[in-house]
Parts: sequence; structure tokens; C-alpha cells
Amino acid sequence: MDLFVVGDVHGCLHTFKELLDQHWKPDEERLIQLGDLIDRGNDTPGTLLFAKQLKQRHGANVVFLKGNHEYEFEQHIVNGPNEYWLPQCGYDTLNQLRAAEMELQEVSDWIGELPLLWENEHVLISHAGIAEKAEFPLDEANEIGVLWNRTPLRNVGKLQIIGHTPCKSGYPEYEKASHSWNVDTGAYRKVALSAIRVTSRGEVLEIVQSAVDPRDVSEQD
Repeated sequence: MDLFVVGDVHGCLHTFKELLDQHWKPDEERLIQLGDLIDRGNDTPGTLLFAKQLKQRHGANVVFLKGNHEYEFEQHIVNGPNEYWLPQCGYDTLNQLRAAEMELQEVSDWIGELPLLWENEHVLISHAGIAEKAEFPLDEANEIGVLWNRTPLRNVGKLQIIGHTPCKSGYPEYEKASHSWNVDTGAYRKVALSAIRVTSRGEVLEIVQSAVDPRDVSEQD
């Protein structure tokens, strides 16, 4: 089964739905969203509910990975006020969830079950990638772990697909040394939401984008 890997959504529900409606082939492809589903955009609650519906409908053929924004939300609920996350986007996200009457603990529990990566023999997908110098890449608090890394990636002998750092070009970018694609193109910055279609052997078939729906990002963002 081919893979359809979607970059950072950041609460841009209408854009996410349009991308899937126009480009995803659910009968032929496994959907993998590589984290940062929440925060920044106008509809974190709707995006979470949509993600849960996709999982219920398609089971193992839909995978949502944890990103650093999911981690920050979980830390806020589990360990008390997250003073790093709150002023960045946390207050807005909490207000959205409360207005939608969503239980914060239930959201945190769902996030806590998200995997950090998906891989097979030829492809490895995570939010921020396996860093060249990371000794403990799966430590969620590690600043160069798979949730946070912004340093050069390690060539792991298979194709890496990541997000986390918006591509300056506004288009997914390939890095030859690490054999990796970054597909975060800054949806919350009103640039685009991107996805890459690859075979299970890591062969790139297509790159697609959807322009950001103006309903998804407020003018002040």
C-alpha cells in the first residue's frame, strides 16, 4: 500500500479536508499525518474530531503522529500550567476547546496514545526526524529528538519524511545527504498545506498542495 504523508496541519480544518478530498486515495493509500495537528489555526476542536472520525472509519490505514505541539498540550494537562506553550498558542487552543465543550483530559489522553514515528523497511516518518547527533531520539523532551529537532538529520538508510520546520520555499524540500523530505510548508502562515505520495519502498510518486482556506487562519495571525 502506498503512503500519503501530510505535513503540519495546525488546526486548519478546511484546508486539511480539501487536501484529502482532492488528493488522498483511501482505498489505495495509508494516510500518515506527521504531527502538529493542533494549535495556531482557527479550529483545533474540529480538526481533532475529524482525525478521530478518520481513525474510526479507516482504522490502521490512518496514522496520526505526535508533534511538539501535542506534547506541549499534554504537558499542560498532566503537569500543570505550561508557561512556555500558553502565550504562544495555548490560550487560544484552550479557549477553542472549551467553547466546543471538549473535555481537556480526554484530548490529552488521546494525544498520549499517539506514536512518535511510523516506519517500515524503506521509510521512516516522524515529526522532526532522527538527528545526526541524537543519542536518545525518542525522548520526547530531547531538544534534538523526533519532536523538536532542527539540526541536520542522520542518514538512516531509508527515506525520512518530516515536518516541524516550515520550508522557506513554501514547497516540500529534499535533502540529499540525509535522504529526507520536509513537507511542512506553513499552513498556519497562510502558505500551503502539503503532502507527499510515496510507495511503501520509499519511491516518491507525487507532491501535492492545497492553498490555505481563509477560514482557517485569522487575519491577526
